[in-house]
Amino acid sequence: MMKRQIIALGGGGFSMETDNLALDRYILSQSGKDEPRVCFIPTASGDKPDYIRRFYEAFHQLPCKPSHLSLFEPNFKDLRTFVLEQDILYVGGGSTRNMLVLWREWKLDNILAEAYQSGVILAGLSAGANCWFKEGLTDPLNGPLYAIDGLGFLPGSVCPHFDGEEKRRPAYVKAVGEGSMKEGYGVDDSAALHFVDEQLDQAVCSRKNAAVYNIKRQEDGAYEEAIPAAYLN
Repeated sequence: MMKRQIIALGGGGFSMETDNLALDRYILSQSGKDEPRVCFIPTASGDKPDYIRRFYEAFHQLPCKPSHLSLFEPNFKDLRTFVLEQDILYVGGGSTRNMLVLWREWKLDNILAEAYQSGVILAGLSAGANCWFKEGLTDPLNGPLYAIDGLGFLPGSVCPHFDGEEKRRPAYVKAVGEGSMKEGYGVDDSAALHFVDEQLDQAVCSRKNAAVYNIKRQEDGAYEEAIPAAYLN
């Protein structure tokens, strides 16, 4: 049986730390291959060309075979075949809601589930972290933060950018405490959760003070329990 792996970044990697690719190197290392095939999925950004360009600039520096998947300008003959031939699927940030709507229209959600079960590593930051959990905290422009249903490959909930956006931490802790969101994880920028077979294997970070927290409900609200994170640099 192939082990199932998900690596959820609060933020960071090539998207936010162009001079520090430690998290990206970590993701590649989990494949066990000398040159894994890593496919960037930038749906949440609307397949923004600059985002795709920055992915290639970063990953051409690393030992891998990079590609990207576009749903706005399809660059594949058969979507299922293209996805399942990858070793790693790396989902970028942007609008979680818009991304999931488009994925479901293309039936990519079902293909990702198949890829996950077959041992393809799923990774991503922000929207690319939200999507793997039962619930994620998302922030529309000019609106309050709210819970959004993800694909549910992982139980519970997640809040990316836990330290990077001032509204995130209090909104998430309040939602968990009130019971409007499931218990879960707050993940700082430059930190990541690595799950193996739906169990948290370890937390890692590329910045010394980046942290990960387990957010648990109690009678009078919620509390944060720090999870030790291995520093990658």
